[in-house]
Amino acid sequence: MAPVVLQEKDASTYKVIICIKNYTGVLKQVKELGATNIGIYDTNTEYPRRQKEAVVSGILGEEKKKYHIGYVAGAFDLFHIGHLNLLRRAKEQCDYLIVGVVTDEGIRVHKHTDSFICFEERLEIVSSCKYVDEAVGIPLEFYDTKDAYLRFQFDVQFSGSDYSGDAGWQKKREYLRSHGAELVFFPYTESTSSTKIKEMIDRKLI
Repeated sequence: MAPVVLQEKDASTYKVIICIKNYTGVLKQVKELGATNIGIYDTNTEYPRRQKEAVVSGILGEEKKKYHIGYVAGAFDLFHIGHLNLLRRAKEQCDYLIVGVVTDEGIRVHKHTDSFICFEERLEIVSSCKYVDEAVGIPLEFYDTKDAYLRFQFDVQFSGSDYSGDAGWQKKREYLRSHGAELVFFPYTESTSSTKIKEMIDRKLI
């Protein structure tokens, strides 16, 4: 069946399941054709989490955690204690933590600045954190919470409390709740941030 037939159908009557490795092009195409109920089966990310499900919290004497799959997104430039606090708190609440890392191009497009540390190194740093089970790049075209949820089907997304009052983030929470997931905000670490560190570097204070 050719994808163009989706234009003739009511989007509420069907669901598209994408089952290929390099799915971003297809995802963009079916969205443009009007599909709204989309799932992604990515063998590279699905099987590790299925194996993780076999180790249920409590069996090994651990306290059962509130969520199974958790998700955090960020640039993680100039990795600091605020980043570490966020990842630690997230892992305390979920069995399996996925962390999306913004690419260099994504930072330029969405934050209108450049990262100090390149994407490959930021991804490696995050991957090496003991609280992170899986670190992934965030595709430029699919930057939003909705796109991440379609890809990973997580139970909860975690973020810093500096976004808790933002209207856009409240819409993300509404979307996740409508799909049986949650958005949890953790207290922002006031003592430091990548922005503060960059300002100090620019002023040659460190």
